[in-house]
Amino acid sequence: MATSHNRLQPKTITPPSLQDIWIAKKRIASFIKTTPLVQSERLSSVSDTAAYLKLENLQETGSFKLRGAANKILSLSEEERKKGVTTFSTGNHGLAVAYVARQLGVKAHICISNRVPINKVKKLSEMGAEVRQAGQNQDDAEAFSYELRDREGMTVIKPFDDPEVIAGQGTIALELLEALPNLDTCVIPLSGGGLLSGIALGLKATNPNIQVIGVSMKRAAVMYESIRANRPVIMPEETTLADSLLGGIGADNRYTFTMVRNYVDDIVLLSEEEIARGMSFLFGHHQIGVEGAAATAVSVLLHKKTRKIGLRTAALVSGSNVDVDRLLEIISTHKGDEIGC
Repeated sequence: MATSHNRLQPKTITPPSLQDIWIAKKRIASFIKTTPLVQSERLSSVSDTAAYLKLENLQETGSFKLRGAANKILSLSEEERKKGVTTFSTGNHGLAVAYVARQLGVKAHICISNRVPINKVKKLSEMGAEVRQAGQNQDDAEAFSYELRDREGMTVIKPFDDPEVIAGQGTIALELLEALPNLDTCVIPLSGGGLLSGIALGLKATNPNIQVIGVSMKRAAVMYESIRANRPVIMPEETTLADSLLGGIGADNRYTFTMVRNYVDDIVLLSEEEIARGMSFLFGHHQIGVEGAAATAVSVLLHKKTRKIGLRTAALVSGSNVDVDRLLEIISTHKGDEIGC
């Protein structure tokens, strides 16, 4: 298991700060887009809040993961870059690492499980990275990534539990506040917690009263169960439309578990049907095709799944790397039934 490896962790745990997010903003400026924040009139009308969509699906690699990957790799020394990087990913983080590595001329090995959708495997290969498939879950892929570190001296670019990665994702908070200074609620897809931790840090440091809502699928919601147990737990993965939210948080989690526990105001779990309706809504009303994970924040508002919603709410649309055939099937099945559920 991944937890049996010696990770050579630093002796002192220093969580990222608001200043780190500002540093990340400048560092990654040439790699990422300032993505639009657009109001959804239809979603606003059914959710009792002024609902805005933060379109991270428009990043070059199709997801917010580009921010954290760029910040981490750009923070490495020249010697570390020469040895290459490796990561373990359900797809989007791997795509981001591969893209940044290619731009910088850095060797990248992406370790994934055999459960990762074929469309994402193909995209990883097209990015020029060496794709290494190992095992049936992210823990297996993680273990193999650390084996590469031990054998070849590569730097592991963690998907979420890393200060530079968290700070990179946190740059979204700065963009949200610049576009909507009176924002009072933010709904964020929740898996390993890097996205929620970074955004929540940026938002809460500015205004502690902003409500931060995390959202996961009901199937194998590891962070949710870990918060309930007050410790990181291990769970078997299950098949879900929100496959990008699969994976453990690590038994030796050092940052995101504590940050999510401290910052989140509510965690919502969605059924597969609710996720599908969110995907259908985004395509039907905004002509946006997204993966299941990216529709979860919208689904929270669509189905009124939390009472902690204020007057102005941002929903993170986190990624667009979806299998087209699967998306078309969902749209066909749920056309016209996504409102008033």
